Amino acid sequence: MSNQETEYWRWDEGSWVDPEKDWKEAKVITAGVDVGSVSSQAVIMLDGELYAYANTRSGYNSKESANNVMSMVLESIPGMKLEDIHYIVGTGYGRVKVPFANRAITEIACHARGANYMYGPSVRTVLDMGGQDLKAIRCDERGKVLNFIMNEKCAAGTGRGMEVMADLLKVPIQKVGELSFQVDEEPPPVSTTCVLFAKSEALGLLKSGWPVEKVLAAYCSAMAHRVYSMVKAVDIQKEFVITGGIAKNIGVVKRIEREMGFEFYKETKIDTQLAGAIGAALFGKALYEKSKKK
Repeated sequence: MSNQETEYWRWDEGSWVDPEKDWKEAKVITAGVDVGSVSSQAVIMLDGELYAYANTRSGYNSKESANNVMSMVLESIPGMKLEDIHYIVGTGYGRVKVPFANRAITEIACHARGANYMYGPSVRTVLDMGGQDLKAIRCDERGKVLNFIMNEKCAAGTGRGMEVMADLLKVPIQKVGELSFQVDEEPPPVSTTCVLFAKSEALGLLKSGWPVEKVLAAYCSAMAHRVYSMVKAVDIQKEFVITGGIAKNIGVVKRIEREMGFEFYKETKIDTQLAGAIGAALFGKALYEKSKKK
């Protein structure tokens, strides 16, 4: 078995370019580079519309991660070079280490702006479930941040925590949410979402005879409860959306809906992990246009 086959925690990586757009016809080309603690994304927009992106695993060096993901997206676009981009904004955990960025902007502002683009101007509450932190953001119809709360004390309830659980249980992370619903009845949540304790508890449950699906259900349920306990502090208002990798985990998303008492899951054709980079690229367009008016 190859090493790649055993990496249950790894999300899909790759790049995409809109085949119907020609970047040489654009008036303003901007890019957003989101260097997160777990994954990095680079987005290129033409006149404020999504044109291309790349998504890859972050390394230990934020500068190198930024260079890698930008090279990845540029390699997928025939003829485009870094100097063809008018303005670049860095965001995320490693935003100040993006060597080619014109500006760095917080991921809180960028996720609110990105969610506004992805889901529409009716969005009022954004939950960004990142690799190692959680952010609940209240925003207005333009995607401007009004209030937020953030948890970054540990990996509990985050993408990294779910990766650890997927690896422990040998379940591809893309299938965790779906499998967590394959139970006859919902089990009680694990007693803690602290990654170390939850891992130990999960092993204990497996040894006691619990099937993998039941353990996943208990962990997803605990994550959902922990997330709800935090987000309710920002005065949750509809429409409510989730960005980040955990938004792809229906097992957590649907259980958060149960805690809240209303359905909020909303389809978007855009990968939820791109929200920060999209917001950064949109800020880049506004900043570039502002610089040209001076």
